[in-house]
Amino acid sequence: MIFRVVEELFFVYALLVVFVYFYQRHLQYFPDKTNPGAPADSNVPEMSVVYVTTSDGVKLLSWFAPPKKKDGKIAVIFHGNAGNIGGRGIKARYFLDRGYGVFLSEYRGFGGNPGNPTEQGLYNDGRAALKWLEEKGYVPGQFVIYGESIGSGVAVQMALETQPRYLILECPFASALEIAKARYSFLPVEFMMHDRYDSVGKIGKVASSLLIVHGDEDPVVPIDSGKRLFEAANHPKEFCSIAGGGHSDLYDHHAGHIIADWLDQQISGEKKHGAATG
Repeated sequence: MIFRVVEELFFVYALLVVFVYFYQRHLQYFPDKTNPGAPADSNVPEMSVVYVTTSDGVKLLSWFAPPKKKDGKIAVIFHGNAGNIGGRGIKARYFLDRGYGVFLSEYRGFGGNPGNPTEQGLYNDGRAALKWLEEKGYVPGQFVIYGESIGSGVAVQMALETQPRYLILECPFASALEIAKARYSFLPVEFMMHDRYDSVGKIGKVASSLLIVHGDEDPVVPIDSGKRLFEAANHPKEFCSIAGGGHSDLYDHHAGHIIADWLDQQISGEKKHGAATG
């Protein structure tokens, strides 16, 4: 009798493992597949709809506004695993108001775009965004790479490949695998997970000036994961713990001002250094 119960429980567990293995990306990505509408609907009327094509042939809708000065900085924003770029107009607004350009990069499977999100797919999407900017005459030295949540994994990969001067990460993780192992501790996640976003294994090869902002009450990506990523990063770097901040409400806790002020300070120092050495 006991043996049969154990056998049945094992069978149920095996079914669960198989289900999660094949369904795992539905547990990792929650795209809003609808078109985000006009940028003006998201309070960023300066932005225009643009299309980029990835190396694997996916045509993606994104939004772009140039910097007020041709050689000005451009915040390239990679958002999290839910919603679409229409919900990130509030973030773009802080950069636009200070004269920076903004590229709100949309992913495959999000915002009316074709395809389905995967780690390598999102990396291809990020590369396509940066390539599009370069084809428009902008140079990598102008790029401020910004990643939010799972977008922090995309941002770290893009920073590894392009070495921008500035990298901003909002509620980032050390790795997606680490988060999944904590959440699904009853499953052999180490052997199952496809999209791992191993940022902590890459950040030490990135030379960018780094800012991390993280809520100290984040229930999705614990702040300790962001701190581990920070510890593995090179200097110069700054970690800002936002008191009372959760995972998706940091802009309600003045994160926009913190980020924009930090970038202003970095660029001011860059200009002073340039004047001193010039």
